[in-house]
Amino acid sequence: MDRSGSSGLATLFALADSRLPIGGHVHSGGVEEAVASGVVRDVGTVEMYLRRRIRTSGLVAASLAAAVCAGTLDAVRAEAEADARTPAPAARAASRAQGRGLLRLAKQVWPGQVWATLGMRPHLSTAFGVVGHSCGATPEDTAAVVVYTTMTGAATAAQRLLALDPATVAACTIRLGELCDRTAAEAATGVAALSDPLQDVLAQRHLVRDMPLFAS
Repeated sequence: MDRSGSSGLATLFALADSRLPIGGHVHSGGVEEAVASGVVRDVGTVEMYLRRRIRTSGLVAASLAAAVCAGTLDAVRAEAEADARTPAPAARAASRAQGRGLLRLAKQVWPGQVWATLGMRPHLSTAFGVVGHSCGATPEDTAAVVVYTTMTGAATAAQRLLALDPATVAACTIRLGELCDRTAAEAATGVAALSDPLQDVLAQRHLVRDMPLFAS
């Protein structure tokens, strides 16, 4: 098994690709409801939303994944910690749906590895932590991938929902690169303990939308 770090990071990014069965492309990270509610309207408000998401949901998920990757948090405890930091049932369901997709893919890549400790529907952060360890990524690299995908999934959804110029949205995510790096570095220092009421509310409201375009 390769544990060279840099190749492990490349593997993690490949596994996180939204085109793969992890299913990230069908989740908006609350953006669909944020657009419907008028919270997100243009590139400026998209960037504000992404900053908030990185510093809350992104930090928490990345810190849990980093701790699992480092071996300081086992999968069972990580699941309980993720539940405690995700008050909205809808947000927990979305995390577990994506975790199941990542686990399914990991089983194809490493068929000889024992994955039973993850159960059938692990949180995405727990699955990322175990997969990060399996492919030889460092805890900070694992955190970086989680933060990055937390941002890009929501950014792509906003681009589609608001019919924004892809180049403008890409420039927005590039401006947030330094914040992503700092957040990943912070996530690798210990498990964050916070939540975001706005994203919890958006997640729950999404459940009662008529004909939503995204699963969450």
